[in-house]
Amino acid sequence: MKEELSSTEDRKEIQSIGVVAPSRHPNVSDCLRRLMGFALTKGIDLRFEQHLLSNAVEDEILLELDTEPVDLLIALGGDGTLLRAGRLAAERSVPVLGINIGHLGFLTALRHEEMEDRLALVLDGSYVLDRRFMLEAHIVGPDGAHGDRLLAWNDFVIHKRGVARVTRLDLRVREGTDWQEVGSFSGDGLIVSTPTGSTGYSLSAGGPIVVSSVDCVVVTPICPHTLAVRPLVIPGNQLLSVSPLERTEDLVLTADGQIAHEFETGGHVRITRSNVEIPLIRFADQNFFGTLQQKLNWAARPSR
Repeated sequence: MKEELSSTEDRKEIQSIGVVAPSRHPNVSDCLRRLMGFALTKGIDLRFEQHLLSNAVEDEILLELDTEPVDLLIALGGDGTLLRAGRLAAERSVPVLGINIGHLGFLTALRHEEMEDRLALVLDGSYVLDRRFMLEAHIVGPDGAHGDRLLAWNDFVIHKRGVARVTRLDLRVREGTDWQEVGSFSGDGLIVSTPTGSTGYSLSAGGPIVVSSVDCVVVTPICPHTLAVRPLVIPGNQLLSVSPLERTEDLVLTADGQIAHEFETGGHVRITRSNVEIPLIRFADQNFFGTLQQKLNWAARPSR
């Protein structure tokens, strides 16, 4: 992770803001009204996802990043909404600001009650760009042909579609030109996560908490059928290969819990650290360990 302190001298002036939010949430309409009022006073154009236009005032603009880039992307919601916004911002170098109107909100650590004050800091350049790397994956066919590049900035999960069923997977890693056998196991699947994603599904499956600045990849088996298999942390520059040891019917690769990709019979998947980064906005009074204590109650002092 690389951090860049933005200043009024080197920041790009924010003239347009894209808004990503769930279609149904009790706090969305109120936050959109407040956001529109703030933008009106600052002379900023807002651009909304299609399903949000009914909440917007007349003449508001549809968010179309391919044709009309924005200077800032705001995710109103929980971590799932922020993950979706990050995927939209990937490879576009658009800073992303998460505003929590959900429940836990580990990534969207900014409370919606402070939205206007924090946005004013962003306009002044008083923020840090916390660059989070993504993972990229290719599903490789039985003929060795690589499929399209797939991106995730939380995790990739390999699992059976539908009813939970055991699958057998073989793991190998490559650094340079040499492949090394890690081993094989039976279980409900496998999670391959970034440090950003280490506090998500991987953590629930018994994986470690990894500070976001560490350049590594976390490999977490899901309910392995042996006590000898435990989560594994590998260097970020290594390539991971995951091969099914049985039929690949109903086996899927899920990116950030939102997009599923089918395995081809006889195929396998290769996952590695991507050069694509997502510039996540945070502020001087926010830090990883403070969020860890506040959101996950990790090593929190007992109340007196």
